[in-house]
Amino acid sequence: MLRNFLTYGLSLALLQLLIACNPAPVDDTTAKTASGETESAPAADAKGDATDAEILVVAFGDSLYAGYGLDQNEGFAPELQAALRAQGKDVRVHNAGVSGDTTAAGLRRMDFVLDSLPRKPDLVILGLGGNDLLRGLKPADTRANMDAMVKKLQDRDIPVLLTGMLAPPNLGAAFSDEFNVIYPALAKKYDVALYPFFMDGLVGRPRLFLPDGLHPTAEGIDLIVGKITPQVVAVLEG
Repeated sequence: MLRNFLTYGLSLALLQLLIACNPAPVDDTTAKTASGETESAPAADAKGDATDAEILVVAFGDSLYAGYGLDQNEGFAPELQAALRAQGKDVRVHNAGVSGDTTAAGLRRMDFVLDSLPRKPDLVILGLGGNDLLRGLKPADTRANMDAMVKKLQDRDIPVLLTGMLAPPNLGAAFSDEFNVIYPALAKKYDVALYPFFMDGLVGRPRLFLPDGLHPTAEGIDLIVGKITPQVVAVLEG
């Protein structure tokens, strides 16, 4: 396990150097990807594509959700949709992942995304924080932003499934101790479902990552989807 986290930490440390060399600000419409390129935010295309499904799930996150570096049908949202439909769920999974998003950027765009949907989602899968780690942002700020997003969703009476992140060892024990409790603490505070670590099962397995060493391959996404789908089903049926 320690070797896995060290591998994860080294990859994050290298990416931090890349970010430090080009610290352009990230806004809500153009996001900085891990490779240093810019990627436009996905259009609010849920109108017209969710009205024909009984269940609407929103995958709200960063590049790990957006399907960075993958074909359109290989990302987290389309693969999760396929897995849920294979289990007999009439579901549309709307991809609200934006590459480069920090928790602050996610908080700024959340109301817009929700208001752009044709109806209230049956579930929002919320996974942000990886870019906060890459930028070395204060865990207290990450926690405050995540807290505000979960509260927004609860105020709208929308069920939430949090997918957590873990800080790599290279950021130091004090940082890790403060960051790693964020997601379990929020899940407990708001009584929402928690998938503790979005990258569970991938760390330390290089073949499941793209050449950048950070984003999952299509096979890596399949592994994630296979592990998280039972919990998504449980929340939908709960």
